[in-house]
Amino acid sequence: MELIKNLTEIYGPSGREEKIRFLIKSEIKKLCKDIKTDALGNLIAHIPAKNKKHTKKLMFCAHMDEIGLIIKHIDNKGFLRFAGVGGIFPDRILHHRVLFENGVIGVIGVETKPETPKPPGLDNFYIDIGVRDKKEAEKLVKIGDIASFYQETEIVNNRIISKALDDRIGCYCLIQTMRRIKNNKYDLYFVFSTQEEVGLRGSRTSAFGINPDYAIAVDVTATGDTPESPRIAVEIGKGVAIKVMDSAFIANPFIKEKLISYARRLKIIHQLEILERGTTDAAIIQVTREGVLSGVLSIPTRYVHSPNEVCDINDVDATIKLLVSCVEQGFE
Repeated sequence: MELIKNLTEIYGPSGREEKIRFLIKSEIKKLCKDIKTDALGNLIAHIPAKNKKHTKKLMFCAHMDEIGLIIKHIDNKGFLRFAGVGGIFPDRILHHRVLFENGVIGVIGVETKPETPKPPGLDNFYIDIGVRDKKEAEKLVKIGDIASFYQETEIVNNRIISKALDDRIGCYCLIQTMRRIKNNKYDLYFVFSTQEEVGLRGSRTSAFGINPDYAIAVDVTATGDTPESPRIAVEIGKGVAIKVMDSAFIANPFIKEKLISYARRLKIIHQLEILERGTTDAAIIQVTREGVLSGVLSIPTRYVHSPNEVCDINDVDATIKLLVSCVEQGFE
């Protein structure tokens, strides 16, 4: 589990993916023919088809970035006010630690004034970096610096507990798929995209450059298996989730049915996903250029966009197996 630990614990909020990109590149550089970083920071690995007669391109995409907190004001006592980089839920962040790129660590607090709204909004939160005043704070952090959550990754009863499973666990699945390839039918492009959390930006430029015939995004999805949870027919530990629809994406029926048939044939545990709020890189990939036949494989994950997301190792393994089947069987 060392690779999962390394991928999830490293710093890499949207727009600041340099460290996570370097780590992933070091893991995959011997697994592909060529690898490049485009102008937006996407890491793109290419594995040519074994049979040169096949010219179709299959793109896999998982985003490297994680949600973060960007500093917008420092008060006279040195407390840092912030805005969200990506979707930040106030009820999931109180008293958690954060890490800045330069190594500064802080703790998230909230105002307790009588006029503070219940529940408090993001404007009522601050970061305490242990300084006495603004002058000391400005020596450590400046306006525009971005913090990510600071959390160790743990394995408990076959469950991974970590920050940034969204979507470092998807990146892990792509890396492991690259390691298991024996006979790929198409030209393969493995994209580790940037800035997904702030508008699916990396997938837009990478898909335009690659111009794939087929695409599969790998990301996490919410579950409906906790007390009083939304009614979603996705459970942790019940296998890879094959997406049917989300708030910005309807899976191509041909690709969806192919994924289901491969899962059934290989006896890969799987379930179907309809997500009413949220989307993935596939929403942009499918409308690139003249359109791309696209699907999504999701890893069921509890407490998404929190410092302690939870997924199941068996669901991760099922996702990798299904990805490998796509590589070897194709979509003809």
